[in-house]
Amino acid sequence: MSAVMHVLAVDDSTVDRTIVEKLFKAASCKVTTAENGLRALEYLGLLAGDDQNNSPNTNVPKLNLIITDYSMPEMNGYEFLKKVKGSAMFKDVPVVVMSSENTPSQINQCMEAGAKKFILKPLKQADVNQLKSQLMQS
Repeated sequence: MSAVMHVLAVDDSTVDRTIVEKLFKAASCKVTTAENGLRALEYLGLLAGDDQNNSPNTNVPKLNLIITDYSMPEMNGYEFLKKVKGSAMFKDVPVVVMSSENTPSQINQCMEAGAKKFILKPLKQADVNQLKSQLMQS
């Protein structure tokens, strides 16, 4: 797979978002960032049931991975994950959830809703490299 991997990073913390972006760019991925779940859904064209209408959004971004923070205002990572997995366009895109809290119930909830992985913050280059190689194989 010689195409550049495109990652959507969703995090309400500017610092964390910048770290994620830097790490994925260091792994030569293209990164788009959103500061919350709603902005990310807007970017994906999934706001306000855009998903339901018969004219699919043709300029939908081609994504290889979505990585989202769990604890965000308005819409947490779990709610965002459910929206992505509930959409026809993006249900097959792997979603990784990050959190600074190691809460088994949160982790199980996300995994059951279809998250590919749950990573504890701070995200490290090793995490990114591992994710990238897993995605390259699939």
